[in-house]
Amino acid sequence: MRLGEKQELFMRLLPSLIDKAHDLGFAIRGGDLFRSPRAFGAMGEPGPYGHRSSAHKLKLAIDLNLMLHGRLIRSTQGHQELGEWWERQHPLCRWGGRFKDGNHYSLEHNGVM
Repeated sequence: MRLGEKQELFMRLLPSLIDKAHDLGFAIRGGDLFRSPRAFGAMGEPGPYGHRSSAHKLKLAIDLNLMLHGRLIRSTQGHQELGEWWERQHPLCRWGGRFKDGNHYSLEHNGVM
């Protein structure tokens, strides 16, 4: 699947992720959706912000800041139910809890998550 097709798939799946978070009782405060390679280093190059190979730079990832009773869920474990649900939505769906970034939800592209 081409990158553009994956970007379209990600945007098609994203509303379901947000709905599921609300169904689980969370409020959401947005986090990073897109990190410009121009501002933060090109793919494969070190940059001051984020991982050098980031699905955010490919427009295939979002960080969701989940809130429960007015408190930010900081732990990966607090995202686990939502993250595991996300992984079941499509074979390319990846959850950052597998690499200690619990609020990260993405699609994989050529090994980049």
